[in-house]
Amino acid sequence: MLSEALAALAAAGGTALVSAMSTDAWTSAKQGFARLLGRGGPERQEVAERRLERSRQELAGATSREPERARVEQEAAWRLRLSDLLEDDPAAEAELRVLVARFGAAVPASGERSISIGGDNSGIASTGDHATNVRMRAEATGSGRVHQAGRDQTINER
Repeated sequence: MLSEALAALAAAGGTALVSAMSTDAWTSAKQGFARLLGRGGPERQEVAERRLERSRQELAGATSREPERARVEQEAAWRLRLSDLLEDDPAAEAELRVLVARFGAAVPASGERSISIGGDNSGIASTGDHATNVRMRAEATGSGRVHQAGRDQTINER
């Protein structure tokens, strides 16, 4: 059984991977995740690359009414695979963290009300065309602070 932190890492990995599938970073992301998933030899890495490419093709082939459902299904599938990997090989955690940090901000924003914020703060906020889907992720280390809100927020600090 994975710890809560590792389960969250696997989920972030699945999201980062699937998000990268529709970006210019795909080739690099595919190579990095294939190397991670194919630990143990070149044959396993090739199998992982083929599986990743099939996943991307399934996502790209989703009908115009089903892209969100396809994305959610792919994220869940990769979350499970990454969870299994972390459970079987705890040493994979460091490499997965690097991949999530590198490709986690690859969440595309679309629509007139869309925003995408990323960078050293490891934060992402994005809204769809009608602001019905909001994804926020933030991480603060040291004495850093994060303030997130789904709507109005007032912060009074002294």
